[in-house]
Amino acid sequence: MENTIPALEFENVVKNFGDFQAVKDLNLKVESGEIFALLGPNGAGKSTSINMIVGLNKISKGSIRVFGLDTQSESVNTRRMVGIMHQEIIAETFLPVQESLELHCGYFGMAVDRDWMNELLRRLALDPHRNKRSGQLSGGMKRRLMMAKALIHKPQLLILDEPTAGVDVDLRRIIWEFVEELNKVHGATVLLTTHYLEEAEKLCKRIAILDHGELIVLDETKKLLSDQKSKNLEEVFLKLTQSTEVQV
Repeated sequence: MENTIPALEFENVVKNFGDFQAVKDLNLKVESGEIFALLGPNGAGKSTSINMIVGLNKISKGSIRVFGLDTQSESVNTRRMVGIMHQEIIAETFLPVQESLELHCGYFGMAVDRDWMNELLRRLALDPHRNKRSGQLSGGMKRRLMMAKALIHKPQLLILDEPTAGVDVDLRRIIWEFVEELNKVHGATVLLTTHYLEEAEKLCKRIAILDHGELIVLDETKKLLSDQKSKNLEEVFLKLTQSTEVQV
């Protein structure tokens, strides 16, 4: 890859909630231009790790860098580089869709690119709803809006936390296709968490698996499948996470 600086780097990262250690000495690199999967069972530390990148959770120990910039000392610059679609539906229910996108750009001190906004509305089938208040949208449309908000400021690193959880097959396909296009055409680096393991298998070249806050696997998807002699990622995932639970 042309850019040798990792898009995202965790170095000895720890996150404590009181006496509970949610993330344990995490070291991880996501290369610029790749689609990377972060997997793990519920409570593994995935969302906690993601929230530390954008400052929603404070790092207890260690450092996180986005394209070489420290997320703590360079928080304004790094947050402009990152777009995040959270697992939970978050929307300003009283604002029309278009105003919500315009406001989101303002969070980063950036002017709205009207052409890009219109493209997002079109690609995510939100254009007919641009003047509706967010609270009037269906659950699936709210998730489309969340993805548009994650992309409105043209981030270099896109973080998708369970982007297709609870959505219909059609929206899942739209998101998959759009993610691949953002990566191949626009050069966006994508960090994906998902419980749909076929999603990671289809989209991601490399996979990391967290369990009990620890990194237990980091490898290329094809190599992981080959080494585990499994036909699909679901078998690999179950085998690896169950084996670590026995050791704990």
